Amino acid sequence: MKSLLTVLCLLFLQFFSAQEENGVYPDGVFSFEENKPQKIFTDWTRVRKEPDVKAEVTDSLQTNQQVLILKKEEAILKLGERGANWYKVSYQKGDLVSEGYVWGGNLSVGYRNKNGYDFLFGLSKTIDRKNKGYNQIVKQNIAGIKVMEGNTLIDEVYFDTGRGEELSYATFTIESGHKLQNVELTLKAMVSGEACGIASYTQYVLFKDKKLVTLPQLMNVGDADVYYHSEEFVFPNDKGGIPNAFIFKTEEMERDDKDREKKKHSSKTYLWNGNSYKLK
Repeated sequence: MKSLLTVLCLLFLQFFSAQEENGVYPDGVFSFEENKPQKIFTDWTRVRKEPDVKAEVTDSLQTNQQVLILKKEEAILKLGERGANWYKVSYQKGDLVSEGYVWGGNLSVGYRNKNGYDFLFGLSKTIDRKNKGYNQIVKQNIAGIKVMEGNTLIDEVYFDTGRGEELSYATFTIESGHKLQNVELTLKAMVSGEACGIASYTQYVLFKDKKLVTLPQLMNVGDADVYYHSEEFVFPNDKGGIPNAFIFKTEEMERDDKDREKKKHSSKTYLWNGNSYKLK
């Protein structure tokens, strides 16, 4: 059973890769609904007269500028590992309402407002990252979270995230402070793929004293009923949590050729002193 499912997953991925080679496809995280508001993530985002990178620039928009999505264009632009449609948008500056086209990769994947602050989640660029296991250079998307007070940037943090098929959809939520000392709230950003064997990545970021603090990234991946690897945090307000610390828990399961299930568990504890954390 394990061999059959693995072969099916490989065939699916090969089919997907063949599609990618034959054309440019947008990442699902940059799919925005028409007639819905959205926020600019990349500062000085260019507004163009037509949905084309060579078209005339008519304006530029700063981070946290709200726009209204008017139309999703068929034209797609890929920069690095980010592929996105062009969008026709309208926006207001002072008393003037204008329209134009922006590239979807410059828009926030998600945004939230809390306690007078705007929190934006987006993918900012692609960099070359060395894969230590295979001693080769791979393209890696960099995601970011920004906290804004109006047009003023208060703080920002960046972290690695998924590529291509791992960017099918995303979520961005605000949670409580989890009873961690001095933490006002916790931001949770997640990106994920939809196919078997495609990982999802979850990034927790603490907000305290107008500063953002990133926690170790969580990765989860599964291959039908054959294999899974899961990572999660246990915070002080969770069952089994301990004061002034968070626990990083890992679980793995794999079935052998005789359909026998083998599981592995591990955990490590990080101590939180109200400003930073360290491994216990």
